[in-house]
Amino acid sequence: MSATKTLYDTDFLVWSKEQAEALRSLAQGGSNQALDWENLAEEIESLGISQKTALRSQMRRIIQHLLKLQFSPAVEPRRGWFESLLDARSEIEDLLETSPSLKSEAGSALPLALRQGSQKAIFDLEKYGEVDAATLARIRATTYTEEQVLGDWFPPEPGEAPRGGE
Repeated sequence: MSATKTLYDTDFLVWSKEQAEALRSLAQGGSNQALDWENLAEEIESLGISQKTALRSQMRRIIQHLLKLQFSPAVEPRRGWFESLLDARSEIEDLLETSPSLKSEAGSALPLALRQGSQKAIFDLEKYGEVDAATLARIRATTYTEEQVLGDWFPPEPGEAPRGGE
């Protein structure tokens, strides 16, 4: 049991998958315990799934704010967008610390996060009349890499030339 506890402490996502599989295996083996094996396994598995959902949510928030920083001409609330980005990246760092295997999920989560984050940024910018047709097309065409989303990268300010490495 100590190896399982270690996995629980080092990678919760993998632990939850393994525990769900073990419960289902016990259920098929005809255990004499009066437990709702399948629903119990599903609940344990859903704990890991919730971490994937949290990762996607934070990635979506990062993309939304990267786009607003890149395309909004507004001076304020830029600081709030930076703070939100930093907070989301910290949340992801916490998730990856408890479940390092989530890192492999980031790449597959990126396309949906890009689409949803773009939609949210467009909604926000349209609400304040900050986008014209050309800007809207540029926002929709913008993509970010996994490294840009999860790392410490920030887009150039509107009207600035791209900084080195961009």
